[in-house]
Amino acid sequence: MTLPEAGPLGVFGGTFDPIHYGHLRLAETAREALGLGRVRLIPAGQPPHRATPGAAGTHRLAMARLAAADNPAFEVDPAEVEAEQASYTILSLERLRAELGPGRPLVLLLGVDAFLGLPTWRRWTELFDFAHLAVANRPGYSLDGTTMPAALAEQLGRRQASSSILGAAPAGHLVQFAMTPLAISATDIRARCAAGQSLRYLLPPPVVDYISRHQLYL
Repeated sequence: MTLPEAGPLGVFGGTFDPIHYGHLRLAETAREALGLGRVRLIPAGQPPHRATPGAAGTHRLAMARLAAADNPAFEVDPAEVEAEQASYTILSLERLRAELGPGRPLVLLLGVDAFLGLPTWRRWTELFDFAHLAVANRPGYSLDGTTMPAALAEQLGRRQASSSILGAAPAGHLVQFAMTPLAISATDIRARCAAGQSLRYLLPPPVVDYISRHQLYL
């Protein structure tokens, strides 16, 4: 379904194994700080850069839908889970551009760690042809003054702009925004599951219930 033109569309991909409040807070902070109309969450089906997820893609997709259900600005994209191929961000951006047309601003949301790892991504310099990139800085850890590969530093120096540019062009710029992270990790959540510990207040209650009902991460 084609979305109405209502400001830039945030694109937030990840393994979401499982999705938790840290993910949701980043998406909500970006929506507010960058003036995004909506944020599309895209659970990875077969992530090529990490180990096989602890939960099947169908479960991770279901949990993402439960987590996003009470925020009308969030939507969940099943395409990477449903595709029978490795999940590459550039392919998802190509698909979204074909779906939404050439004029809709797309904003790919990344953490600092993900941005610094971009040179290992497939066709990473082409990401800017399809979307803006927005990097979430956290206290004591930002791109400013961070050592990075020369090719990445060149892109940062050439493309960095203020967030006001996001609605004026469909792609091509890089912006930073600040967020206070929640000390929550999917790795810790999976370990708590295996140990039979409580997950309350780390994930939305429907996600906690889903993990329990389907006996995930045991």
